[in-house]
Amino acid sequence: MSDVLAQALRYLNDPLVWTRDGGLLDLTREHLLMTLAAVGAAAALALPLGAWLGHRDGPGGRGSGIVVALSNTSRALPTLAIILLLATAGLFGDTATILAAGVFAAPVLLAGAYDGVRGADPAARDAARGLGLSPARVLWQVEAPLAAPLVAAGVRTAVVQVVATIPLAALAGGGGLGQVIAFGMGTQRYGQVLAGGVLVAGLCLLIDAVLAVAQRLATPRPLRARATRR
Repeated sequence: MSDVLAQALRYLNDPLVWTRDGGLLDLTREHLLMTLAAVGAAAALALPLGAWLGHRDGPGGRGSGIVVALSNTSRALPTLAIILLLATAGLFGDTATILAAGVFAAPVLLAGAYDGVRGADPAARDAARGLGLSPARVLWQVEAPLAAPLVAAGVRTAVVQVVATIPLAALAGGGGLGQVIAFGMGTQRYGQVLAGGVLVAGLCLLIDAVLAVAQRLATPRPLRARATRR
């Protein structure tokens, strides 16, 4: 074990490993771009759908069954299985991984948007309706700001999950930091495998910390103060 750890430290401390073409900096950038594409595609579908279902339901609604069904269906499909299914259909590399990771991220985003909008303060919603706001304006101007904390929490969770999942891309010929782990496994350089795992874990922790700050900034000040008092 000490040899593997020493190999991992040597690997991570080699400047050429980071800066050469196709090195760790390039792989990290590719890893983040794939994450952005997967979460962005999932958010484009899941956030509007979750917000609309939450707005339609309101407190005491029954649309949660739709959210649960969609979430369970997508969660029942392992990301690796989706990648392999796409590979058998002739779709390899980054595209297959982005699609699979997007399916993986969608339930978290959907649930966050649904719960956030559905749980918006009924008094604020009723006041907006009493002022004559259209349903779309109630959703956009009242419910969406109140749902921001839960939506931001869903985005944060989805991004971190996808960053941790993207290494599977290497199994389908894709890029990202998974290449470090796959190459280390193939050549029995287990120090490199450990280094790849440490890099992915460190990237997850770093992104989670950054998004925690973003989540706080996305929360309206009154809601932030209310959460602090609890």
